Formats: sequence, structure tokens, C-alpha cells
Amino acid sequence: MASETRRAHHQVTFAVLTAGVGAYALIQSLVTPVLPTIQANLHTTQDTVTWVLTAYLLSASVFTPIMGRVGDAIGKEKVFVATLLALSLGSLLAAVAGNITVLIIARAIQGIGGGVLPVAFGIVRDEFPPQKVSGAVGLLASLTAVGGGFGIVLAGPLVNALGYRWLFWLPMIVTFAAALAAHFFVPSSPQRTPGRISWQPALLLSAWLVALLVAFSQAPKWGWGSGRTLGLIAAAAVLAVAWVQVERRSAAPLIDMKMMRLPMVWTTNLVSLLFGAGLYGAFAFVPQFVQTPSSAGYGFGASTTQAGLILLPLTLMTFVLGLVAGRLAGRIGEKSVVLVGCAIAVAAMLWIALAHTSTWQLYLGTGVLGVGFGLAFATMSSLIVSAVPVSQTGVASGMNTNIRTIGGAIGAALMSSTVTAGLGPGGLPAESGYTHGFVLLAGALFIAAGAAAVIPATARRHHVVGTHAPDKPLGVLTEDVTDGTMQGS
Repeated sequence: MASETRRAHHQVTFAVLTAGVGAYALIQSLVTPVLPTIQANLHTTQDTVTWVLTAYLLSASVFTPIMGRVGDAIGKEKVFVATLLALSLGSLLAAVAGNITVLIIARAIQGIGGGVLPVAFGIVRDEFPPQKVSGAVGLLASLTAVGGGFGIVLAGPLVNALGYRWLFWLPMIVTFAAALAAHFFVPSSPQRTPGRISWQPALLLSAWLVALLVAFSQAPKWGWGSGRTLGLIAAAAVLAVAWVQVERRSAAPLIDMKMMRLPMVWTTNLVSLLFGAGLYGAFAFVPQFVQTPSSAGYGFGASTTQAGLILLPLTLMTFVLGLVAGRLAGRIGEKSVVLVGCAIAVAAMLWIALAHTSTWQLYLGTGVLGVGFGLAFATMSSLIVSAVPVSQTGVASGMNTNIRTIGGAIGAALMSSTVTAGLGPGGLPAESGYTHGFVLLAGALFIAAGAAAVIPATARRHHVVGTHAPDKPLGVLTEDVTDGTMQGS
């Protein structure tokens, strides 16, 4: 049990959380640019090597909300350490994998680490002064996009200098060190939600997520009209309905459906879904665009390292705006910040779609896109955390993260189908495929702006320092800055 003296040092706790979340974010994307290298070294096929990504995506989608719920029940610091150890173990296994099967299993183990983010949000809510919670949550949320971008940027130089196995050795070292630090420095949870974990909803949640994500990840290869794709989507819909019904009747639901129906929660989750599509689509296809040989009539024939650098402005601006989003929300309200982020992201994605004949245009476009993503991602996570009771922080933020991942899978699949719809000279995608794909992503972000417009308005508020009941949202005691009256959130 941590002492009260140690509990006071929330800056130390935040440093540990940052290390863990940052390492998890890097692991998400480090392997994406080097799949051809892994394919050649492990003597496998292109179809098989894509499961290095798919296995991680499926595992993270299943375990993220489950680990968030377990953390709320048995203690967030225990689950935070466990998820970091899973990341470390998965990284070790991946680093020594001698064949593709072992590597895919290792990536599935790494996916358990998806619980890092919701548990970290819950720890921040437990340990930080109320007025600092929004900024800390926003920064951790922005780290997921920042880490994903840095992963793509760093992959090429790391592989060239040390070999692809160091894409796993380095995260293993960082996550194991973070697990040790969390064990010694992250205090025990002061708020818990005792009770058994209901595994029937967990199994149904896993089933419909797997069916949906496999359908969307394989649809570009199988075809959107194929029996396998349509059958899995139909199965996902049926299982999702069954899951909702079981959750509604359960005495100990994994995810409280009443919570998911809160206006602040469902609107923010919808924005997260669409922003996930935009983020993952940009991460996957902007580098692919610049790597296309110029003989195709577009593209720059960039190396893996050069292609990753195109996303560096996006990564940096997402981080910078994540730092200031909380203070900006305190001035103009969280809803306004999300709307501004949506508008900037739409404009940037349209710029990328229509202006990509020079590398400076792409550097500018991805930088502006990072401004929009940084504002929106940081603020959306803060909205979710402040909208739900303390006892549901982990599962609510875990589901929000999960919804963003689902959006990413959908966006990447739709983008892949659009890009490859028409082939140009040499069997390469036509330039129009990329143009239409980026316009499609801009459309998704535009719809996100519409969803953001119906997020319940938030006044310019600051939290009153003090205690709050565990069954009330964090913002239940707030003071309207404009007139000083006490209001409920």
C-alpha cells in the first residue's frame, strides 16, 4: 500500500504513466512500415504477414474495455502493471520469434496492453488535483496519436541501423522498466467497484468485435460483396445486439448501457469513431503515397525513412496541441475545442487530397492535420472521463479507445478499397484512387464535426478542489467562471 506522502507526488505518477502509454503507442505502429522486411526474413506470404497487424488489432479491441473494467474492480495500479508486463512479454516473444506463427501470437499478447490507456486515465482521476485532471488526461490521449506517428517515423532508421527485431527489443526494455516503476511509485486505487466480472458479456463483446474487425480488415482482399465479408458483418450485428441485451439484464454489466446512452458519452464516442478513421487512414496511406515511384505519374519514390518523416509534422503538432487543449477548453469550453479541431482536420485532409504534387504541400497538410487531431483527441478523452462516475472511468475510457480503434479499422479498409479500385501503369494504384480516398476521409471528419455540434455544451469552468462521491461524474461540483454560480455537470 502506497503511503499518503507518496500519493501527493502526482507528477511522479504522471511520469510513469507517460512512459507506459508512450511505449504502448509506439508498439501500435512500429511494425507497419516494415512488414515487407518481416515477410522476407520470416519467409512468409503477404497475406499471412498482415496478421501481424490484425492479431494485435483484434486482441487490443477485446482486452481494452475488459482490462478497464477489471482495473475499476480490483485496483487500477495492479492492472496497469499487468498490462505493461503483457506488453513486455509480447515484445520479448516477438523479438526472438523464429517464424510468423510465433510472431502473430506475440502480437496478440501485446494487444492485452491495450488496457494501459483506460487504466492510466482512471489513475489520473484518482491521484490528480481535480483542476489538473483534464490537462493530464488530454496529454495522455494525445500521446496515442503522437506515439503512433513516431513509430512510423522511427521504424525505418531503427531497422536500417539495428535490424527489425529491435522494433521489439526496445519496447520490451521500456515497458518492463515502466512496470517496475509503476509497482513502486503508482499508489493503490482509493476507489474500487467490487463485484464479480460478468464473462458472458465479455465473450459476446469479444465475438462481435472480432467478427467486425476481421470483416473490415479482410474486405479489400475478399471483396465487399463476398459472402465471407457480408456474413461476418451480419454476424457482428447479431452478436452486438445480443451483447447489448445481455448487458442491460446483467446485475454486474461489463459496460453499463445507461452510461453509454449519456449524451456526452455517445456523441463523443461517435466523434472518436470518425476521427479514428481519419487518423489510421492518414498513418497508413500518406506514407504509401510518397513511396510510390514517380514513374506512376505521382509519388516521390521515398524510402521507408523518408515516408515516415512526412508524418513528423502531424506527430509534433498533435503533441503540442495536446499540451494546450486543456487550457483552451477552460476558456471556450470542451465542445468548442472539439468543433475547432474537426474543422481544422477537414480542411487539412482536403488539402492533402487536392495538393500533393510537392513534398512541402504534404508536410504542411500533415502538420495542420496534427493541429486538428491534437485538439480533438485530447479534449474528447477529457469529456469521457468527466462525464462518468469514478467507478466507471476505466471501462468508459476503454470503450472510447476501442471505438477509435474500430473507426481506424473501418477507415483503413475503406481507404484501401478506394485506393486500389483502379490500377494505373505498372499495376500501381491510380492517383485518383488516393485523391478519392483522402476526400472520403475528409467526409468522415466532416460528419464528425456534425456529431461534435450535438455534444452537450460545456461552460468555461474550473473544478472546485475537494472530494466527490465515487458514483458522481467528476465535474459534478463546478463553478461557472462567468458568474461564479455552482452548477452540476
